[in-house]
Amino acid sequence: MKNIEDIIKAPCHVHFIGIGGISMSGLAELLLDKGYTVSGSDRSESDITNKLASLGAKICYGHNKENITDDISYVVYTAAIKDDNPEIVAAKEKDITCMTRAKLLGLAMSGYKTAISVAGTHGKTTTTSMISEIMLAYKCDPTISVGGMLHSIGGNFRVGHSQYFVTEACEYTNSFLSLISNVNVILNVREDHLDFFKDINDIRHSFRVFADNLGEDGTLVINSEIDDLSYFTDDLKAKVYTFGSDKDKSDYYPENITYNKVACATFDIVNGSERTTVSLKVPGKHNILNALAAFATCRAIKIPAEYIVKGLENYQGTDRRFQYKGEFNGVTVIDDYAHHPDEIEATLNTAKTYPHNKLWVVFQPHTYTRTKSLMGEFAKALSLADNVVLAKIYPARETDNLGISSDTLRGEIEKLGHENVIYFETFEEIEKFLKEKCINGDLLITMGAGNVVEIGENLVK
Repeated sequence: MKNIEDIIKAPCHVHFIGIGGISMSGLAELLLDKGYTVSGSDRSESDITNKLASLGAKICYGHNKENITDDISYVVYTAAIKDDNPEIVAAKEKDITCMTRAKLLGLAMSGYKTAISVAGTHGKTTTTSMISEIMLAYKCDPTISVGGMLHSIGGNFRVGHSQYFVTEACEYTNSFLSLISNVNVILNVREDHLDFFKDINDIRHSFRVFADNLGEDGTLVINSEIDDLSYFTDDLKAKVYTFGSDKDKSDYYPENITYNKVACATFDIVNGSERTTVSLKVPGKHNILNALAAFATCRAIKIPAEYIVKGLENYQGTDRRFQYKGEFNGVTVIDDYAHHPDEIEATLNTAKTYPHNKLWVVFQPHTYTRTKSLMGEFAKALSLADNVVLAKIYPARETDNLGISSDTLRGEIEKLGHENVIYFETFEEIEKFLKEKCINGDLLITMGAGNVVEIGENLVK
């Protein structure tokens, strides 16, 4: 496969619609580093757009047809951009080639000898970040694209100048099938994004294609606990390494697990005769599996175990992953991006081992489709908290409420016998309620993929 310079000749002009997005901005930065002329549009000014402008990008605020000038060779867009976007319309009228962000990312990756794509319903950001920390500890100068703010690289993207590229790979709209990598990681395969996928079998099929995209010289690292694992591994051309809790099914598995007082694990990672002790600085049982995936991936590309241990121990989390925000009135405030029932369960189980009196969760459901399709699972997971406060559903790209609201979810939680659940229409009402009800020693988690983080930040202020 030709790499990006063979397809998109430098120093041509590439325009990004939504250039301030966390996934788009990194690619814009990469092209700037390679000598391309870069422009882009976004709804409003931000630290990201200001940084890109300082690097030489031309930034336009608002999506307007006038932003598409005759000297533009390619227009890049995300799945959130619709066909009636004025810049898409203008680009097609001018016969300018348009491509998805995933397509451009795939072209970029094709030029690297070791390109790693990390996929899964959840855990992608953490595992990609762990692999990134390991590569930084190994000093191999990687290019990194991650879906969260990683403090050690000062953002979500790092332009390296070596053979190594690692990226988070999202399954939504099958964008991960556009990536061109020789090491693919599958952390888990669960129901999600049912506004795009028909059902779990449709999702599983896409992950199988993701695995099939690897050639004979490729490597698949996969969770051994995935249902019907053989569906993903049978007749695969690539080498396969498994990780998981069950030593009888896994090439890499943990032993001698202990937790400190803030739920961070120390454990041995076992692979055949190799045994390596790791101490994490991020809490929770689920992070043991993420660390196993990162360890197996980095051993597959021949990084020595001592650097893997150093990288894992350097990793202190990304923004919005069990992130300590501060305190108010003696109440500890944590923020977490969890927006799928499995993630919620993992986060709340982690919180139970964290010092506290009562556990409060303020949950903002993300999209009507996800909330409706997984309503029962959400109710069960949220019931792990002592007190549940629900905010309005964050619609993201959706306009049809499907006849549900967060009050529907409140009713489902109460059906399970949970009495301490309440729904408020506004953040202001939630903040007032929490100030009155939370007491010294309680633990409060704001949770969801929308803007629920603002509640905790306002309380801490």
